[in-house]
Amino acid sequence: MFADRADAGRQLAARLTSLRSSDPVVVGLPRGGVPVASEVARALHAPLDVIVVRKLGLPIAPEVAMGAIGEDGVRVLNDDIVRQVGVSAGKLRTVEYRERAELEAREALYRGGRRRLDLTGRVVIIVDDGIATGATARVACQVARQRGAARVVMAAPVMPPDADLRMGADEIVWVIQPPQFWAVGAHYRDFTPTTDTEVVALLAAGPVSSPGAGPTAR
Repeated sequence: MFADRADAGRQLAARLTSLRSSDPVVVGLPRGGVPVASEVARALHAPLDVIVVRKLGLPIAPEVAMGAIGEDGVRVLNDDIVRQVGVSAGKLRTVEYRERAELEAREALYRGGRRRLDLTGRVVIIVDDGIATGATARVACQVARQRGAARVVMAAPVMPPDADLRMGADEIVWVIQPPQFWAVGAHYRDFTPTTDTEVVALLAAGPVSSPGAGPTAR
């Protein structure tokens, strides 16, 4: 049980200290992954950015992911779910069009005119506040690869032991894998939704070195 996302980020960072010497880039998945990623970036003295992703929810049950999209036009689909539910090509296009518009708006909002970090040849640590189906994590890994990342690490405080983790990451790091996994929020005492304002503030501030720590790598 994590107290909140900051606590989860500090615990996750303790599992990632071996990567500090690799001069990594830390990217959070908005919204909830950014407070976690901020703590990881602080601990590793690494630059902080985002990869904006959006779940593609079923038309009849938006909370159920049939896939996900990410920046640069990346998309992954769960073909089994699409086929079993009978989602038509037209309905899929409608959902993707809506989510793509929201993704582009949030990317502009979160970066506030700042250029996104260059991932070419870098070790990229992708951070979320938890993994359930893995759809958004998978598309984020593809975005990082497409941008030239040399090594992709997917990191989250909590994930189920039977999650589909074939997401293209070179390494997957977690703090807990509870055998009885119900939902990501069940493992936080405070799982208050992260706001856009909080995401913007954390990204604008960047990682802050702990007292006595060396300068941020850059």
